Amino acid sequence: MKTLYFDEPKKIRTTQTDTPGDPGPGQAQVKTHRVGVCGTDLGGYMGKMPFFKYPRIPGHELGVEVVAVGEGVNNVKVGDKCAIEPYMNCGKCYPCLKGNGNCCINLEVIGVMSDGGLRERFNIRADKLHVGNKLSYEQLALVETLAIGCHAIDRGNVQEGDGVLIIGAGPIGLSALEFAKVKGARLAVMDLSQDRLDFCKKTYGIECGIVPEKDGSEMEQVNAFTDGNGFSIVVDATGHNGSMSNAMRYCAPTGGLVYVGITKQDLVFPHIAIHKPEVTILPSRNALPKDFPYIIDLIEKGTINTAPWITRRMAFDDVLEQFAELITPAPGTIKTIIEMN
Repeated sequence: MKTLYFDEPKKIRTTQTDTPGDPGPGQAQVKTHRVGVCGTDLGGYMGKMPFFKYPRIPGHELGVEVVAVGEGVNNVKVGDKCAIEPYMNCGKCYPCLKGNGNCCINLEVIGVMSDGGLRERFNIRADKLHVGNKLSYEQLALVETLAIGCHAIDRGNVQEGDGVLIIGAGPIGLSALEFAKVKGARLAVMDLSQDRLDFCKKTYGIECGIVPEKDGSEMEQVNAFTDGNGFSIVVDATGHNGSMSNAMRYCAPTGGLVYVGITKQDLVFPHIAIHKPEVTILPSRNALPKDFPYIIDLIEKGTINTAPWITRRMAFDDVLEQFAELITPAPGTIKTIIEMN
């Protein structure tokens, strides 16, 4: 079956591998239809993702079809269309027992620490499948991305009327924007790309688009939007250590700063910048099982429209030649979907 590997940073290959055997107890076998490409995949390709292990079959944003089920499986059946929750937690460690399997000590994320979905078929724990038969495979492939943003907004405890700043208008930033919008927040977006800010205005009606400046003059827009108070919640989705170190300057006193992007670099800021205003720093990792059916329901209802997100489709047979192009995407690019068939 068709399979793609990252052998090491910047070394990618396609090959034929054996079709998996029958799924074991508690497992299902799935056929991959659509795969979303995200910053984790690009970071893995570039060698910048701290959790990535090589060689690896990437792919964790997946729209799949159930083709077989193992003994004891009753939450899915053959023919079901599903999104995948790619976080393989142990269920026994301290965070798992607290209900925080996203931070499992033994966590393996498929497509990152273990092999993922850029192959025609594979076996997976059936409890990690979330049925969405009313959705397209493309929509299902976006559920995991949306779940990251959903969890980030929950971490920030965003309330109706809160002023929320999203820094970084890539797919993860947009997913956080979606759920801040669902919560009824007052939204502003910051990005270096005017194209991304224009997308947010056109698609979501976000009037306050802010470009950060070297001289700090963007604070004029921040103060105008927040009556000089700063934002109740700032979500930094850039994964850039400079942005992440500076983001708290946009927070209101007693506000919160959610880090949903990941960097290998150190973050540096003066202690007084946190201590004086009692800013709360909230790292946000992965998502929780409850987020997946919630998101599927929101897409089914039309509350979330995924159509504007998909700006490029790539056939599996073209990935080898075209994947490197995604490192410096063309203007207007938001999300690439790989079509397996």
